[in-house]
Amino acid sequence: MRILLVEDSKLLRMATERGLRSAGYEVISVGDGEQASRLARVHTPDLILLDVMLPKMSGPDVLKALKKDAATAAIPVMMLTGLSQKNAKQFEKEGATCYFEKSDSMLGEGPDSLFAAVNRMLKNAKSGQ
Repeated sequence: MRILLVEDSKLLRMATERGLRSAGYEVISVGDGEQASRLARVHTPDLILLDVMLPKMSGPDVLKALKKDAATAAIPVMMLTGLSQKNAKQFEKEGATCYFEKSDSMLGEGPDSLFAAVNRMLKNAKSGQ
């Protein structure tokens, strides 16, 4: 399974990428929204983990672009945010499959909570849910 990880924090990106790789995923990682849009078309990942606050092109703008493009519209997108739950409905309305509060993975639970969410999302995508 191939995951496109889009995170502007180099530290978070490297730690998440390392964890996903050790869990057996193929990971392509980028640090800005423009690269994310381009690489999603080139690599057609099974899942995109998309940070909300990105340079060059925001996460919500990347999400809109992905969902308008026939080549990437069906790819599940998990929004990664440090923002509160209040944005979840808007993300879903714009086409995100779900969202993950980055603070959850940073405060006590460790990266395992993100990996568990990724596993559930990919399992649901494979079963057509």
